[in-house]
Amino acid sequence: MSTISRAHWQLHFCVLLWGFTAILGKLITLTAMQLVWWRMLLVALALLLVPKVWRELLAMPPRRLAAYTGVGVLVAVHWLTFYSAVKLANASVAATCLALAPVFLSVIEPVVAGRRFEPRELLLGVAVVPGVALVVGGVPADMRLGVAVGVLSAVLCAVFGAFNKLMANRGGALTVTAIELGAGTLFLTLVTLLWHGEGRFAMPDVHDGVLLLVLALACTLLPFALAIKVLRKLSAYTVQLATNLEPVYAIVLAVILLGEQHQLDAWFYVGVAIILGAVFMHPLLTRRPAGKPLETVLGTAESKSIE
Repeated sequence: MSTISRAHWQLHFCVLLWGFTAILGKLITLTAMQLVWWRMLLVALALLLVPKVWRELLAMPPRRLAAYTGVGVLVAVHWLTFYSAVKLANASVAATCLALAPVFLSVIEPVVAGRRFEPRELLLGVAVVPGVALVVGGVPADMRLGVAVGVLSAVLCAVFGAFNKLMANRGGALTVTAIELGAGTLFLTLVTLLWHGEGRFAMPDVHDGVLLLVLALACTLLPFALAIKVLRKLSAYTVQLATNLEPVYAIVLAVILLGEQHQLDAWFYVGVAIILGAVFMHPLLTRRPAGKPLETVLGTAESKSIE
């Protein structure tokens, strides 16, 4: 097998692992707040065991450290809303809503990066409107709050994704991820103490503990490390197309493992197809000349945007 072929297989393996995050969110019985707190804590602690992370962390200017801390808070709120959408609706709905992140990114990134807005990117936003309408109409009424929270999660994903892309070359990927997840853990700790009191920190049982370890290590750290390696061999355009398959994998896994097709109308899946079609058009509309792929922070989102 050639190096490029191996990189393609490794990339799709990463995307498949990311697709499991919504499934695990549904299977873990902890609240969304508790789940996200444990996930961020476990990944941050694992990254702090890497000597290179400590060296880069101690050498980082305070202003840059503060910037990544702010992004970490956004990551925490994004994950909180994503897993809340999973709990309020189901994994398929949450994954579908998160597929809207590139649509929001096409509007938010020009503002954050200070670049000119491309009118053709507006086509992406227009194209998903019928899909969103069908998705909302295809879910039971008691899941529609989950749809709204899921859309908010996609907006937050686009916001922190834009900031991460802006600052991607200013620190090592592992170190930046450790800062962001560590800051997110501290933020959620403060929110829990101020809002709920000390008793809200729940120790997971064996079932949840095993699934949390799988979520943190197998579905976050492993694909993160593998994706950094893959990015050095494939173009950013190729990686973008592959990562857009994440909601597809998540929905297929939800059907196979959770039987969620029985909870959703056929119009939901028609809406999903329209949204995904628009999302796959995004790289075609915005394709840039081939060059060295940008190593963005991969470990902090269920939906990845790499250019």
